[in-house]
Amino acid sequence: MWELTKAFRFEAAHALSGTTFGTASEEIHGHSFRAEVTVRGTPDPKTGMVIDLGLLERAMAEVQKTLDHKFLNKIEAIGVPTLENLSRFIWERLQHAGRLTRVSVHRDSCNESCTYFGPQG
Repeated sequence: MWELTKAFRFEAAHALSGTTFGTASEEIHGHSFRAEVTVRGTPDPKTGMVIDLGLLERAMAEVQKTLDHKFLNKIEAIGVPTLENLSRFIWERLQHAGRLTRVSVHRDSCNESCTYFGPQG
């Protein structure tokens, strides 16, 4: 069994309201995000690959385009724009690419990340 991970980066802004996040988070602010998408499987004997990387890269580019330089609060499908919801949002848009095992979203400058393993966890 092999795992293959590809990453993409995006810059985005959000605001988080409520006492849970603190007053600093209530103001619109931005982060540099890094998303890692991991697929698992056995390489196809004909191609030697776990998955068609071109297909995965195209799907990831569409998700990146949706998120990059955007105000995440305006993307209804995300909900509250937390790392948890971002990782789920990305999963939902890439699950059609196949063999998805996890999606991690990192805010490296904050030393934070969250990993979503899908609805079956």
